[in-house]
Amino acid sequence: MQAIIKSDMTKEELLQKLTDIEWDDFECKAAQDKLPDDVWSTVSAFSNTSGGWVVFGIKQHGKHFDIQGVNNGEKTESDFLNTLRNGQKFNVRLSAKGEKYNFDGKLVLAFFVPSSIVKPIYFGNPINTFIRTGSGDRRATETEVMAMMRDQAFGSKSEQVVDDTSISDLNKGSLETYRNRIRNDNPSFPYKDLPDDQFCDKVGISKKGKLTIGGILMFGQRDIVQHYINNFWIDYLEIPGKSLADARVRYTYRMQEQDNIWESYQIILQRLRNFVDAPYDARPDGVGAEDETQLYALREGLTNCCAHADYFSPMHPTIRVFADRIELQNPGRFMFPLSELRTQIHSIPRNPNIIKFFRYAKLGENAGYGIDKMLVWEKLTKGRVEFTSDLVCSTITYWFGEQPSGTASGQASGQASGQVSGQVSGQVQLLINCLNDKVLSIAEIQSRMGIKSRRYVREELIVPAIDGGFVLRSYPDKPKHPKQKYYLSEKGLKLIK
Repeated sequence: MQAIIKSDMTKEELLQKLTDIEWDDFECKAAQDKLPDDVWSTVSAFSNTSGGWVVFGIKQHGKHFDIQGVNNGEKTESDFLNTLRNGQKFNVRLSAKGEKYNFDGKLVLAFFVPSSIVKPIYFGNPINTFIRTGSGDRRATETEVMAMMRDQAFGSKSEQVVDDTSISDLNKGSLETYRNRIRNDNPSFPYKDLPDDQFCDKVGISKKGKLTIGGILMFGQRDIVQHYINNFWIDYLEIPGKSLADARVRYTYRMQEQDNIWESYQIILQRLRNFVDAPYDARPDGVGAEDETQLYALREGLTNCCAHADYFSPMHPTIRVFADRIELQNPGRFMFPLSELRTQIHSIPRNPNIIKFFRYAKLGENAGYGIDKMLVWEKLTKGRVEFTSDLVCSTITYWFGEQPSGTASGQASGQASGQVSGQVSGQVQLLINCLNDKVLSIAEIQSRMGIKSRRYVREELIVPAIDGGFVLRSYPDKPKHPKQKYYLSEKGLKLIK
């Protein structure tokens, strides 16, 4: 986690630093007569991470420090600051704030090098990009350098217009279910009844008829998404153990690749419902617009994950359900100090129009990252919510605390999802409501529920409902009959909501 690093330091604090070997924001250099060559890797490292202090006049021997002082403080100071500012050594002009200390007549110079807004910071060429790890400098990997370069487009990439595209490149089903969601949950939304082309322009899916990157990611057809964001994939796995090594099988469920963010989001949210104590709600996703359930806390994390991912990274957003936790891992770092996370509101989204798409549908916090909504999980479950981040990725982990019997770890261990805590699961309940008093084919069920995947409807809805005795087949002896249809049993009819 990033710490808040002070940009001034007293003599007492400097002495304390010298006796504390756990710092990662502090580097001593002898520099009695000239600047050491390795100081520039330290400047690069501090600039690329959280900032830190470069101290001249102290030589380090393992865990011991020898205060030697600098012989010509004015020249050392001038050489150091001029090199940072002249734009010849580094790819970006840098600055530093200096402090002077006197130890028994020996002059010690300390310079605070702040974290740079523009990254990566390197000298010579990009191979000389360094980052700070622990109390040392490490040459950044190519992946880390590319992540920093992509961050220069932070907050603007998703709003870029893509030529030679139009709303005909959108997944019509995705756009339709999204618009229905807005009509149901945000009825005062001013553009809800406009024709599709006008609606898309008003909300930022398109601009003057051409799709934005965010519009493509959120609602595009698979071919168009893969053409412009060829690494797009949100991966979701349910793992029956506390780690992949611990699991008896690698996973019990893995979501098939979906066309876009919206399709992935809907399926993942329905899957997550199986692992939490979430009272049934007769809405498509089972979550109220303003709710305080475990599923609501998870939904905020999932929305955050989808809206803040770096979709141009070689990594994929990955949601993993383990026996003891749910991990949402994103390519792309948190763009604020994690030490401030629980005390301050941050509203600096990586993909501004994607977060707006969620907010228009009442699926995201109106300000900041929705951190306070995620933290409701701690109150409800007594389990911790953890946030970690480095230059390449960020992770939100929901630890299971006090759980109702039969949820969470039981489901992750591969138990059947037809029943949860003695009640019908949310997915089966949705199927029951869909069938009601009708006899429907699988295609008709897909159409009514707005679900694209036939396999998902069959394996995740119909099979558990039949196994639980809630749904019957019109051709019970021929499960694969071409005219097969489904209807509710007496047991299922009693559960219609």
